[in-house]
Amino acid sequence: MPGQFCVIAPDVKLGRDVAIYNFVNLYGCEIGDGTKIGTFVEIQKNARVGRNCKISSHSFICEAVTIEDEVFIGHGVIFINDKFPRATNTAGELQTEADWTPVPTIVKRGASIGSGATILCGVTIGERAIVGAGAVVTKDVPAESTVAGNPATIVPR
Repeated sequence: MPGQFCVIAPDVKLGRDVAIYNFVNLYGCEIGDGTKIGTFVEIQKNARVGRNCKISSHSFICEAVTIEDEVFIGHGVIFINDKFPRATNTAGELQTEADWTPVPTIVKRGASIGSGATILCGVTIGERAIVGAGAVVTKDVPAESTVAGNPATIVPR
């Protein structure tokens, strides 16, 4: 059930028993059964969040991000979908969707991403992997591993 001051576009596919808190913006995305979405979260078109996930407050899930089932996203996690962002095209005009292609990112089942992490595009975070708080993920994270730092590197569990 949506909280107050939420914007949920008609093209959003919501599963059963999805909890949505205040000030959430969802459009063109898919949210699986039993997922909880915290306050001040935005999930863009062509993003997918699986079943039984927890998306904590102040997080941003952009176009081309796939989050599989049972994933934890901490507070203030940011996903990026463009390797070379620009405001304008070569003609000096504001870019449109025709000027770039979003780069996909995948977060596999059961992974956990700590608060304040930034996930660059084109990476896969493996099953049950842990991304430490504040990490900057620039390359794939193997399943069952823990990464931390900037750039994120594997640390012993």
